[in-house]
Amino acid sequence: MRLSDWRAGAPAREAMTAKVLAVIEPVLLAFGANRDADCWVAWGDEPAVRYSILVPVAAGLIVCHVRVNLPKEGPRAAAKLVRWNRVQLGELGVETQAGHRLLSFQVEGHVLRGVDAEADAIAGFALILMAATDGRPLPEPRPAPGARRAAASATAGRARVGAKRTTA
Repeated sequence: MRLSDWRAGAPAREAMTAKVLAVIEPVLLAFGANRDADCWVAWGDEPAVRYSILVPVAAGLIVCHVRVNLPKEGPRAAAKLVRWNRVQLGELGVETQAGHRLLSFQVEGHVLRGVDAEADAIAGFALILMAATDGRPLPEPRPAPGARRAAASATAGRARVGAKRTTA
């Protein structure tokens, strides 16, 4: 998922305001990520207060810790670039029952858990990280949870009016 996708689906409105992104973007750009990077946001228990952003880049994994609103200071972002040979990955585990999938994966101390569409997105992110740590080419990022459904309905809508779909 792109950073802009995470912003649109933030669990707390104040978590990714323009003021917070103005602090995050220079940190990510300094380590080689683009402005709207493919990433994973580990929201944690208090997304309105703090969360972490994990961004795979050629040199390694950017781990950016964000504090949303420090008293008298505003937002703060602190990041480190972990070289691929040092990135700590856990096992990728999935459990299924009655057509639902529950997935868990650990990366750099962050436990990522999800069900169904979110599980698929976590699996895609995990496979990107595993490929990078093995020195293999990075696979294409998977669409955001629910993006397939939205893309399918948008494509159907365009087909009804005869519009052509273009990709960026």
